[in-house]
Amino acid sequence: MNEFVDTAVRGPQAFALARQTIDAMEAANVWPTPLNYELWLHYIQNPDSPLAQEMRRLLEIDTPFTDTVAEMLATEFLPRSRLSEEIRDAGAVLNRELAAVATAIDKAREVQVQYAETLADAKDRFDETDPLSPLSELITNLSKATRRIQRHTIVLERRLESSHTEVSKLRSHLEQVRRDAMTDALTNLANRKAFDEKLEALCAEHDEHDGHLSLAIIDIDMFKRFNDTWGHQTGDQVLRYVASAISRISQHPRIAARYGGEEFAVAFPGEEADTVETALNAMRVDIASRALRRRSTNDDLGIVTISAGVAHRHKHESPLQLMERADAALYVSKRAGRNRITSAQNILAETAA
Repeated sequence: MNEFVDTAVRGPQAFALARQTIDAMEAANVWPTPLNYELWLHYIQNPDSPLAQEMRRLLEIDTPFTDTVAEMLATEFLPRSRLSEEIRDAGAVLNRELAAVATAIDKAREVQVQYAETLADAKDRFDETDPLSPLSELITNLSKATRRIQRHTIVLERRLESSHTEVSKLRSHLEQVRRDAMTDALTNLANRKAFDEKLEALCAEHDEHDGHLSLAIIDIDMFKRFNDTWGHQTGDQVLRYVASAISRISQHPRIAARYGGEEFAVAFPGEEADTVETALNAMRVDIASRALRRRSTNDDLGIVTISAGVAHRHKHESPLQLMERADAALYVSKRAGRNRITSAQNILAETAA
């Protein structure tokens, strides 16, 4: 908890705040799990916080407050969850340092071998010309000393080899942890944190090199109905189904992510508007072409459809502004009957006309 909330739950109004929180959760049909309670406590006590604003947005669009949604909100906004991101970032720094150490170990061993070979070659040459000269004797003594050092460092080299292996294993593990921290566990797409970072980088690159950059916000139509009718496990099945269709059109350099609840985002760098909208419409048709069945009972779930809004970025437009235009286009798709793609540019053209 942040300091603001932590003080409130230890003050004279603590029990009143607790009752208010529970009442608000009950009114929204949210189970009072420990994580849900913590999130709603922040929501009630600090209504202007980024967490409260995001929760309010989800409630306004009737997003079911599932365990998955709660975990996503906690990861994004709660201090204890942000700690894992800090650990991940620290791990990335450690990964770079370990890579440098491994390189240094390899270089040191290479230099030692080269030195020993050079010294041995010099001794052979002097032995061929004048084996009794003082310089030849000096080189002979240096060669003997080098061999003694090599014998004494055999154990060290073996330890260094073992350390090199362990460093490589640790680097692989840290890389896996980093990937896991940037991936949505349910859909295996990138999570919101990863997508925000990538979108910011893409916008910076777009400003530098011009070209094209588009952003699509995709939402599953009537998703609350699936959860209310069939339960959250079936809802998760629907999320994975839509995510698989999105992943099929999101090969590199496109970037796809689960952005929140039943909402997804896809970035299209370097592609013209017509190409982007064609790909999105093909995906929309593909998703709606199959009738889903519940895995556990084989019940007919009907057809799933998606709506999307797409915005083609203007130069020097911030990621937030681009996101807002795509989100506004998505809202138009929803109002127009769902199961459609709306371009922010088309909205402007119709407004101007």
